[in-house]
Amino acid sequence: MAGDPPDTGGGVDGMQRQWTAPAPADRDDGGLPVLPELLDSFVAAAGHTAPGPVGGSAGLRSAACGYWSRRGLWTDPEHVVVAPGAEPLLLALLASAPGGDVLLPRPCAAWYAPLVRLVDRRAHHAPVPAECGGLPDPFALLEIVHRIRAEGGVPRVLLLSAADDPTGTVAPPELLHEVCEAAVAEGLLIVSDETWRDTVHHPQGTVLLSPAEMSFENVIVLSDLAGAFTPAGWPAAIARFPATERGAELRGRVLSLLTAVRSGLPAPIAAAAAYALDEPEPVRDRMAAAVRAHGAVAVAAYRALTAVGALARPPQVGRHLYADLDELRGVLAARGITDSVELERELVRRIGPSVAGGHRFGDPPHTLRLRLATLPLLGAAEESRLRALQAPDPLELPHVATALGAFEAAFRDLIESSPVT
Repeated sequence: MAGDPPDTGGGVDGMQRQWTAPAPADRDDGGLPVLPELLDSFVAAAGHTAPGPVGGSAGLRSAACGYWSRRGLWTDPEHVVVAPGAEPLLLALLASAPGGDVLLPRPCAAWYAPLVRLVDRRAHHAPVPAECGGLPDPFALLEIVHRIRAEGGVPRVLLLSAADDPTGTVAPPELLHEVCEAAVAEGLLIVSDETWRDTVHHPQGTVLLSPAEMSFENVIVLSDLAGAFTPAGWPAAIARFPATERGAELRGRVLSLLTAVRSGLPAPIAAAAAYALDEPEPVRDRMAAAVRAHGAVAVAAYRALTAVGALARPPQVGRHLYADLDELRGVLAARGITDSVELERELVRRIGPSVAGGHRFGDPPHTLRLRLATLPLLGAAEESRLRALQAPDPLELPHVATALGAFEAAFRDLIESSPVT
């Protein structure tokens, strides 16, 4: 899964453009049931009709500062921007940064590359290392930077995620340090997507560091609260800018752009976001329950995948796994499946829309890779998911066991019943 060559300096190559697909509909699913206390804060502010200030109110930005300070990142409210979702926030950031090329890991979150193209930048994918996803192999990163410059390009931004969405992995601190060191030496601005940092399955045994702890002057931290704190339908995201002259200038540009498109948070969402960022006991308990439930079904799904011969990194964080079925290429080809587009189509038919092919995450379409969501394994209805959150062991619940059985059977039938050539 880590042996792919880097892009050859041409950004998204012709084949990748041919297969450009919209991001998977992660947020069409309602997600987990709304925390009652969070809903109370939303409803209490529903009567406020005045639009919230662009960039977030002082109280909301202070709540974000408290959130980061509890994680070792001292922050001043004047260095924070709040926006209605990570996508508009990253779009404003990319549009405000100095012009040039953007480097992305391969695979990466499906919404990164479309935003890079939207601001008329070139995206260059660098393969992730064997240990994890979310960041490029440091040697591949340097190779691509030098190649971009040799071809007349200007590498400007590295977008990474130490707690990765597609692969469900956490970057080891020593590897993250190597990547950050290389990026800073090459003059790159680092944007660290930390949406999933609070969803580590085993927080006592997994060390997760932010790039901002290693190079605070060169890192902008971005976090979508819908990752762990708020429902998908209540878009809110926060960004932390460096306390430097460059950071202040970039923050000002981002605010100007967000003001131009009137990107303020509605009062109910702002109130819910501030409540969540303060992390009172109900929020902490819900997050712990969600981590426990997703971690349990992720391990079970990982075992089912590896049992049929798929390759996958052990899940450590978030609500997804990333599988590579290339070792089964011959078997799948006999069924007419030769790329990730066809693999996605077949597995969506068998499992449902929680499957997304690797072509959506920057991998070449000819690979047989896909991302699998763990949320459907907790149940299809809110009541079922709530029972999974409350259970000491979600795997003992009949509806979870049934969902995992169907998941395993879908892959086993796909592999074992494929016609032999």
